[in-house]
Amino acid sequence: MKLSKILMLTAAILPLFLFVFPMWSISLQAPQYPTPLQINIFINHLEGENEGDIQNFDLMNHYVGMRKLPVEMVEFDIFPIVVIAMSIMGIIFAFIGKKNLFLAWFIIMAILGTAGIYDFYLWLYDYGHNLDPRAAIQLLDAYQPPVFGTKQILNFTVRSYPSLGSILLGIGIILAPTAFYIEKKKEKE
Repeated sequence: MKLSKILMLTAAILPLFLFVFPMWSISLQAPQYPTPLQINIFINHLEGENEGDIQNFDLMNHYVGMRKLPVEMVEFDIFPIVVIAMSIMGIIFAFIGKKNLFLAWFIIMAILGTAGIYDFYLWLYDYGHNLDPRAAIQLLDAYQPPVFGTKQILNFTVRSYPSLGSILLGIGIILAPTAFYIEKKKEKE
């Protein structure tokens, strides 16, 4: 099998690891929590890093008027279907072996990835700005965690970074144009 097909096949399989590893992690560190609280966002659910993390997030968020973390989201239904469909499409494209299909898969994945991050931003924005006006602690500013990076919110250091699932997805997305360029280079030889 040609290297370009192997790369494209690998690119198509790597997104499936989103079903095994978290996409993103958000952690809160504060003096009252010697072990930081952490939520891992999977493709189809949220999970605390340690027992009680989600309940503690909800308890703290309650005081500033944030809603409870969602157990169900429409994204948890849509994202798995999209990932499976894109993986199947990528596998088919790998076996067809046409360089333009590799590039098309890359472009679609890049658009979907950008849309996913934007959706995450909108969710965090809504979650951090639509606070209950009857909350025990009234904030002058929003309580929005960052999409990417570290931010100080009250006495909490909030960290939000991609996890292994997103890293593998990113590697897969990069492999597709690599396969495209290998094929393009062979045509010139």
